[in-house]
Amino acid sequence: MHNTTSRILAGTLAGSLLVAASASAQSDRSDWPDSFTVGTASQGGTYFVYGSGWANLIADELGVSGGGEVTGGPTQNMALVHSGDVALGLTTMGPAAEALAGESPLAPGMQMDNVCALFPMYETPFSITALEDSGIESISDIPEGARIGFGPSASTSDTYFPAMLETLGVEFDRRNGGWSDLGGQLQDGLIDVIAFAAGIPIPAVSQLEVQTDVNIIEFTEEEQQTVLENFPVSEFQIPASTYETLEEDARAVSMWNFTIAGCDLSEDFVYEVTKLSLENNDRMRDVHRSAATSIPENIQYNTVLPFHPGAVRWYEENGYEIPEDLKL
Repeated sequence: MHNTTSRILAGTLAGSLLVAASASAQSDRSDWPDSFTVGTASQGGTYFVYGSGWANLIADELGVSGGGEVTGGPTQNMALVHSGDVALGLTTMGPAAEALAGESPLAPGMQMDNVCALFPMYETPFSITALEDSGIESISDIPEGARIGFGPSASTSDTYFPAMLETLGVEFDRRNGGWSDLGGQLQDGLIDVIAFAAGIPIPAVSQLEVQTDVNIIEFTEEEQQTVLENFPVSEFQIPASTYETLEEDARAVSMWNFTIAGCDLSEDFVYEVTKLSLENNDRMRDVHRSAATSIPENIQYNTVLPFHPGAVRWYEENGYEIPEDLKL
């Protein structure tokens, strides 16, 4: 009888603890957003694929309604996150530094300081594609007045690539549009070249390869060095395995990307988002294979934005050190 009573009491106590734990977990969500949006970029680019897939992973695993939204890319995402119009977004370190300093082309003079970093995504290589029958096989082959598509207005590509090509002596007619749209224009002969800045493989380039013959144009060593000396970029090699067209690695330059959140977004929510993203790299790679570099070891490539307190908590729990000047 005594044993039976003990078992009943133990069972009741265990049940009470479970209910309490459940209630506690529920109460921890009191400051979570009811829903969230991830600012991505244009369709046909890596940001859209990565950001939309990441949003779906968060929604499915954390049980919060959310999704990706087409935007103008890194520069606009800084503004949207800063203003609270979207909770999460993707940005590139160059545009992030400009926005933080009040030098964003979208809002000159506004210091976008309500934006915090979460985790590293991947490097954005700057690469150039033309149709094979154009005869353009190098940057120096690009004819004067060539119509070059630089992606969406105020995107990373549109912000930096025209200046890079001008520095290399290229004279061109500047065009803007989403990557998929520009891919169609290239195929139809409406533009001559696309200057991409996007994570690889770029969906629009992969699509072009299926439909026609293209040249993926690399920088010469001298061109690469000139760009490295004049812009906030790093050396990069596009692996030959990235595209069917490439027979060997292609010399390029790149800029790092990070996921971002409003600094005032719930610390617990951001902690869980960071934990989910960094402890499930296999699932992140399923979203886009560029997420192979979405690992905590690459936090060193953010020297610009403060890390969100929720992200800092995860890093420090897992033995990663965040510099004091990158904490709020």
